[in-house]
Amino acid sequence: MVLKTFGWSFAVTALGLVAAVLFGGWTALGVVAILSVLEISLSFDNAVVNAGILKKMNAFWQKIFLTVGILIAVFGMRLVFPVVIVAVSAQLGPIKAVELALNDKDRYQQLVTDAHPSIAAFGGMFLLMIFLDFIFEDRDIKWLGWLERPLAKLGKVDMLSVCIALIVLLISAMTVATHAHQHGGTHVDKAETVLLAGIAGLITYMIVGGLSGYFEDKLEEEEEREHEAEEEAERTGKPRSAVALAGKAAFFMFLYLEVLDASFSFDGVIGAFAITNDIVLMALGLGIGAMYVRSLTVYLVRQGTLDDYVYLEHGAHYAIGALAVLLLVTIQYQINEIITGLIGVVLIAASFWSSVRRNKALAAAEGKAGSDEKTEVSSGV
Repeated sequence: MVLKTFGWSFAVTALGLVAAVLFGGWTALGVVAILSVLEISLSFDNAVVNAGILKKMNAFWQKIFLTVGILIAVFGMRLVFPVVIVAVSAQLGPIKAVELALNDKDRYQQLVTDAHPSIAAFGGMFLLMIFLDFIFEDRDIKWLGWLERPLAKLGKVDMLSVCIALIVLLISAMTVATHAHQHGGTHVDKAETVLLAGIAGLITYMIVGGLSGYFEDKLEEEEEREHEAEEEAERTGKPRSAVALAGKAAFFMFLYLEVLDASFSFDGVIGAFAITNDIVLMALGLGIGAMYVRSLTVYLVRQGTLDDYVYLEHGAHYAIGALAVLLLVTIQYQINEIITGLIGVVLIAASFWSSVRRNKALAAAEGKAGSDEKTEVSSGV
């Protein structure tokens, strides 16, 4: 199971490390290895959230996620995206931006650093909306009940998530954006840039997420019609299969996954510049990490981990909320990538441990109930 799921990741790791040695020797090998670990640690919460969405898709779209999706993730976000940032921010042609990335790495890093406020605002708003929509939804299973129960009641107010996100964006524009960090330690006023980029992130979330939700909701009628067929299959002993998203619904879910992955990759791409400004080594390291995130997503789906450990999804979404806030804070202040990664790991680890304790408590309760039932039966004989 592990080899089947992670086989391609192992192969890409071997090829990537060999390419690093051939490109820059053993030093390059070390840099690529560090970048890979950085990407995995920063994106573990991404894998958990992705798994929650991917399990709704059929086998075909899961395979598309692993093939076409990984090409978009590795080559699009880890290689092309940093070049596009430079091209747009510096108003350069794409060819000139590539030449700059390969031949003038210091200037390239400077341009990417200067573009960070707009990147952080866009990604921060997108991730913040994911977090807010999650905590304002009334769920049967609650991890932090003392917090999630009152928030679920507040969530009944229409457009509350959007209002809060806009308030956060306005506060960010009037505070951290007025002294945005730039290359060389200087600070400039980027309030207008942050506002525009943040609104763009909000609009992107609403369009892509809205379309995904719309087509997913349209399948509810089909699921209801098939419910009777599933009950009949249970009575006759035939295998029952869950309804999986397909067609337009799956396509927009796939699109949503890719935009979500792009938002998660912002901190990894920016953080990579703290380690190297070589675009080739960056693409190799982050690409290897992205492969493991993809494989881990599929592993969680196939093993049914989210069904067994019910609080994992909660922990991942709290990590998303923390990452969204950190992205906005980094518009002015520099935060070590280790801190960013550790916050996500700690929240997910805490949710995993809570899930384990819950499972043990349920098992103990069932065992006690079974024991009481046996006692009643034996005393009645």
